[in-house]
Amino acid sequence: MKRNGRLTLLFLLLVVLVACGGAQEATPAPTAEPAVLPEVAATDTAVPEPTAAPAPTETAVPTEAPAETVPVDEGPMLAPDGAPGETYLAPFPVTITVDGDLSDWQGVPKVLIPETAAQVRGSTAVTFAAAADDEFLYFMANVDDAKVITGQHGENYWNEDSVEFYINATGDLGLTSYRDGVAQITVPPLNAGKPLGEIVLGGVNGASADAQVQVALTDTGYAVEMAVPLKNNVWNIQREHGNVIGFQVHLNSASELDRNLKVIWSLKDTADSSYQNPSVFGQLVFFEIGQSDVAANVPEPTPGPVHDPVPADAPYKNPDLPVDERVADLLARMSLAEKIGQMTLVEKNSMIADDIPARYIGGLLSGGGGYPTPNTPEAWAEMVDGFQARALEAPLAIPLIYGVDAVHGHNNVNGAVIFPHNIGLGAANDPALMTEIGRVTALEMIATGIYWDYAPVVAVPQDIRWGRTYEAFGENTDLVSSLAVAYMQGLQGDDLAAPDTVLATPKHFVGDGGTAWGSSTTGSYQLDQGVTDVDEATLRAIHLPPYAAVIEAGAQNIMTSYSSWGGLKMHAQQYLITDVLRGELGFNGFIVSDWAGIDQIDNDYYTAVVASINAGVDMNMVPYDYNRFIATLTQAVEDGAVSMERIDQAVSDILRVKFEMGLFEHPFSDPALLPLVGSEEHRAVARRAVAESQVLLKNDGDLLPLAKDLPLLLVGGEAADDIGIQSGGWTIEWQGKPGNITQGTTILQGIQAAVSPDTTVIYDKFGRFEDAPADQTAVCIAVIGEQPYAEGLGDSPDLRLPVNDLRTVQRMQERCDQLVVVLLSGRPVVVTDMLDSWDALVAAWLPGTEGQGVADVLFGDAPFTGKLSYTWPRSADQLPFDFANLGEGEDGPLFPFGYGLTTP
Repeated sequence: MKRNGRLTLLFLLLVVLVACGGAQEATPAPTAEPAVLPEVAATDTAVPEPTAAPAPTETAVPTEAPAETVPVDEGPMLAPDGAPGETYLAPFPVTITVDGDLSDWQGVPKVLIPETAAQVRGSTAVTFAAAADDEFLYFMANVDDAKVITGQHGENYWNEDSVEFYINATGDLGLTSYRDGVAQITVPPLNAGKPLGEIVLGGVNGASADAQVQVALTDTGYAVEMAVPLKNNVWNIQREHGNVIGFQVHLNSASELDRNLKVIWSLKDTADSSYQNPSVFGQLVFFEIGQSDVAANVPEPTPGPVHDPVPADAPYKNPDLPVDERVADLLARMSLAEKIGQMTLVEKNSMIADDIPARYIGGLLSGGGGYPTPNTPEAWAEMVDGFQARALEAPLAIPLIYGVDAVHGHNNVNGAVIFPHNIGLGAANDPALMTEIGRVTALEMIATGIYWDYAPVVAVPQDIRWGRTYEAFGENTDLVSSLAVAYMQGLQGDDLAAPDTVLATPKHFVGDGGTAWGSSTTGSYQLDQGVTDVDEATLRAIHLPPYAAVIEAGAQNIMTSYSSWGGLKMHAQQYLITDVLRGELGFNGFIVSDWAGIDQIDNDYYTAVVASINAGVDMNMVPYDYNRFIATLTQAVEDGAVSMERIDQAVSDILRVKFEMGLFEHPFSDPALLPLVGSEEHRAVARRAVAESQVLLKNDGDLLPLAKDLPLLLVGGEAADDIGIQSGGWTIEWQGKPGNITQGTTILQGIQAAVSPDTTVIYDKFGRFEDAPADQTAVCIAVIGEQPYAEGLGDSPDLRLPVNDLRTVQRMQERCDQLVVVLLSGRPVVVTDMLDSWDALVAAWLPGTEGQGVADVLFGDAPFTGKLSYTWPRSADQLPFDFANLGEGEDGPLFPFGYGLTTP
């Protein structure tokens, strides 16, 4: 699973705009209405591959004004202003020459968004206009943006500045998905200076409009002129006075890394969903110059399906009936649209609230960082309950299932307790503790209305260079199976229908921990989402047993893997999903895709959807363009490419689990549990887990545990006083981040609380200690380690520590009489060359928010008992290990699996 990102630049811009008078939704400038601040883009995906515009003919665009055309540089405005954010009145006939020169747009109504840009010097904004003649609909955009980064992303131009023009010429303004007659035409400034025949466009159906474009760089940004034929092979726009088409304009602001800011015109497009849902467009009304009225000829909305009233005593509503009977009754009442809606899982920022009941959506999720504002447990509960209430408005009132990656506690929620990542819990190897951690996580989730946890990871990593190593318990199959079962039992309890339990999701089926270095084709990833290049016997011996274990223990949901095996993406593996998982192992729950995992099967989306659903995936974590998925699967059923029997099987499995969870009886959050979120009781469980997970790798002279009454203790390293670093990825944000990003106790704070009042503790994150007495013997603790990361962005070729940390340790070696190194990392890292200079080494992994647990073992309040759940390499050249031939001495690992010193 993945996440959403937020940039400081965007925040600062919003603050400036608010200070200068911004407030509500996006509105055009020529009115007294309040204007909106730029919208944050909900996603940075769902934009299709770029398409080249066809070469225009010499006569396609007029080069001089016909005699009868009213001059645009004389007289009053050629059309009235429209309704801000709702309608734009496009004058006709108007002569426009597509040459990048905007002087011929005089008199055409122009709209500035956001309006506050007029008062904020240097802010990102766009002025747009539209007009028409007998052949073309013309668009103009004049962009003010100081950060134009044209061409820096090559073909991935949608990740930089662009103007997006949207047209819905189908006559159906209620249309909720794209088809012929609807186009998003994305115009990036990399087209500046290109002749008409070389212009590169993108967007959904962008090439179908036969648009002809000119782009020119300006002193403040860039300008766009575009001509779109009123008639072509995909639409026939009737340019008559008062006629209406769907219309929208977006501006993507530049960022050196990503598209992080979007200025949106339509008031209906509150979730940046125009690229997937044309029903949120505004309207363009054609206005004939010289007319006095502006009455719009709006098409009648498309009527929705009519549903027979559901009787109050319908069997599926009766909790006393057997689940299978309830499923059969409900399924018999469902239309195809309702069934496919249940198979659709949407990222919450991409969901239009009205579409939850209208599209019968089955599930929502928050990816990493997908929190509400403010990020509090109360706000989470309000948000999720609000979504649930909308789902229950649908005729059959089928509750949503809302999911999160609570992989080490309810880790997206500010203030929730964050447990050690699984690598540390594997070192603790305490099944009873794992069950208690699952129970605590479930209670904190339910307090926020969430009953579905995308955990535990049951991968068995064979190469610790993988960025997801810390999400797994260890390299040993039996260890993974044991702890996964224990954690799942904590989440699901003895009865999944009990109101204090949540649904677990063992993941990612199957072999995601066995991918080969360099086999990934995703971005810069090397191992993550790569190829598991092993034979079937190895797959079954190493990677499959944890699934057999969790299924036997009651798993009702399993997530498929991004990885490939046997030349096929796992999301399309009918043999493994249907024959092995369901057939051999007897799994009878439902199978969910990973985040847009279906999309990776084939470049043709229709082909990908058909392959995955037929392979056995029941619910698609879309996550963004749900209308495209719904339309595609509907078409596949109508074509006979996916049978109704397969749809019914998938929906039956989903409904069965919802009934077994008791969602129909308790769909909302439990406010009585809110005081438990981040409570001292829960933090005590996490503190114990931290202490048990610490692995003592070196302890010369029995230096540890340290005496609490040391006269002087020097503590160095940035990580010593940083909740974000000690918690790692999947903490508040997908990738995590340094800083005190949530509540908890840092390791430094734990040390300060552990020592006697007479001990002087001096902290210098750089390890210089210039204020410490130079003549006094000093014991030092250096807390160093990896910066936060998640998934493939953490794939590492060399497993090196950050240079700044190494410098800190070197300074401390020169200053200290005895040096304890506490190493924070998501996997074993290479320390061979430095180890002789350290008196003690503690593998602290990623302990989470309760740093006091580290201090507990350093000062003897708890013993060191942890054992390595991964073999520790001498060098990265040994990776991946051949576990059958590890070697000995200098040819073997630095520390073997299961190694760990103990203290009383």
